[in-house]
Amino acid sequence: MKTIGLVGGMSWESTVEYYRILNEEVARRLGGLHSAEILMTSVDFGEVEPLLRAGRWEEIGERLAARARMLEAGGAECVLLCTNTMHKVAHRIQAELTVPFLHIADAAGEALRSKGISRAGLLGTRATMEEDFYREVLQSRYGLEVLVPPEEERGRVHDVIFDELCRGIFKDESRAEYARIIQGLRERGAEGVVLGCTEIPLLVREEDVSVPLFDTTRLHALRAVDFALEEGASS
Repeated sequence: MKTIGLVGGMSWESTVEYYRILNEEVARRLGGLHSAEILMTSVDFGEVEPLLRAGRWEEIGERLAARARMLEAGGAECVLLCTNTMHKVAHRIQAELTVPFLHIADAAGEALRSKGISRAGLLGTRATMEEDFYREVLQSRYGLEVLVPPEEERGRVHDVIFDELCRGIFKDESRAEYARIIQGLRERGAEGVVLGCTEIPLLVREEDVSVPLFDTTRLHALRAVDFALEEGASS
């Protein structure tokens, strides 16, 4: 089994889910008392979020690349960044590594394509929904048409993430509002909706909506398990 490296803490609420999914899936596939081999570094999101708000992406990239190098030096054989938004600096992290960097948007794109979906809705932070770094992966590598909510709804989705979900607050009214926004994407032709923030699956479930949801936290973690258990991996 290969060792999986996680750069987490953004937020820790969803990083917990990575750890749970990785171990549950390894146990499911291998049986017995098996669990995943994991190295994790968890950043203080309270220090990163102000940099995000100020658009200081170069500093964010330097911080996260340094954490990724630590994981590789410690024996990680792949690295995952446990957040969608920070994949804006994925190129910076990849440049520092010799081991594979497993991109979260690739995990989403592969899942969408496997379901025959060509038009997908995307929810996430403003950066994820409005900038090209994430949508471009889905569009150019997987041939997907990507739909995002109108500007006012994008603002509401973003605010709920930072004001509630990253703080472990899950409100029924926010769940209902997200469901309404997802329904709007469906009415515009979305055949599935990418939950492009690792906290959103903590709030919205399949049973809350009438369109397939693609949980990027779970898809990313499962891709890491695929990599770790590839035939020929070291034990």
